[in-house]
Amino acid sequence: MAKPLVAIIGRPNVGKSTFFNKMAGRRISIVDDLPGVTRDRIYADVEWLGRGLTLIDTGGIDPRSEDVLLSQMREQAEIAMDTADVICFFTDARDGLTDDDREVANMLRRTHKPVILVVNKIDYPGLSNHLYEFYELGLGDPVGISAVNMLGFGDLLDEIFHCLPELPPEEEEEDHILQLAIVGRPNVGKSSLTNRLLGQKRTMVSDIAGTTRDAIDTLHTMPDGSPVNIIDTAGIRRKRAIEDESLERYSVLRSIAAIRRCDVAILIIDANDGVTEQDTKIAGLIHDEGKAAILLINKWDAVEKETGTLEKTKKQILSDLKFMDYCPVLFVSALTGQRVHTILDQVAAVYAQASKRITTGVLNDVLNEATNALQPPLQGGRRLKIYYATQQSVCPPTFILFVNDVELMFFAYERYLENYFRKAFDFTGTPIRFILRPRKREEA
Repeated sequence: MAKPLVAIIGRPNVGKSTFFNKMAGRRISIVDDLPGVTRDRIYADVEWLGRGLTLIDTGGIDPRSEDVLLSQMREQAEIAMDTADVICFFTDARDGLTDDDREVANMLRRTHKPVILVVNKIDYPGLSNHLYEFYELGLGDPVGISAVNMLGFGDLLDEIFHCLPELPPEEEEEDHILQLAIVGRPNVGKSSLTNRLLGQKRTMVSDIAGTTRDAIDTLHTMPDGSPVNIIDTAGIRRKRAIEDESLERYSVLRSIAAIRRCDVAILIIDANDGVTEQDTKIAGLIHDEGKAAILLINKWDAVEKETGTLEKTKKQILSDLKFMDYCPVLFVSALTGQRVHTILDQVAAVYAQASKRITTGVLNDVLNEATNALQPPLQGGRRLKIYYATQQSVCPPTFILFVNDVELMFFAYERYLENYFRKAFDFTGTPIRFILRPRKREEA
């Protein structure tokens, strides 16, 4: 079940990042970066009273800047509104209610999203009187917190979950429709590819980055006749190079929303640019979420080629995204249709790998082969013992390893086991997860 998204928006210096960092570093909300994934940490998973959500840290909205940034402020707010399930609107008790707050509130009042008015910097009881002036915004009862002192966090989380809809019942397996998300940086050809796959002009295409503003869902048919829902994710306009850093946060925010609800993600990379920092961030999101994926190199028709160009480019792509070296790499041109017909077959193949179940007997035979071929290294005179394994779940394939001591598992040996499992079972296009459980020899 995908976690709901909660966007933190507001003026600069009202304590948004302080609140986010406190939540991200606290025991109720820890997100560990997986090895090999280098990206800005702009989101954190939070659990409260048995339910989970994802907090999105957004850039400050500054209406006092010149006109082009005033427009940008509105666009950033709209992106947060469109993508998030709940919006936390942060204000500052010490500054009081400002004209900038009123401008943002005017936009928020026109949305259909739940908005929680948060008054930060209520650092001592005497400041609680400052809450009353914020009723003027017409956004309901303000919630007073102190991000620095971590006061009022429980009340705010209670209010957030109160605004979220009840969890829907689990869908029956036979009713499941494969969800395919097409993600990537702005202007890499996401909408062009969607139109090619659908055989019709379903989404608007333009050279202006950000033509697509919202994620567009379209039901289609796979080559085998089964249904697939294609999600064309929105890009985002770039008005000035200096704004790219804050804009990328919203591009990632939109990607999170699409990736969370997909079964397979197609990450489109521009053949002319190669792997950029933003590509790496989005790839990291796909990997972290455990989604099956395909790396699609678009605009291949525009690249000057010579003998070995394709293999050289493929090697470089997998080197740049080495934490996703299990993904197939396809070279296509959405403009000309080159190799586009192979994509849906590849989607079906990687989804089949992500959904694969291995029987416990076969799994443990391969595990024994792996440990006999290469024993775990010694640490302090002790050696890791893996008693047996079982598959816990699929999408991604997740295995529980019962061991004598979880601290004796080295990352390098876990990587070795992953590669051995891939050699035995394939798992092309999907990450693999290992969960270590301590078990005494007698119990095993």
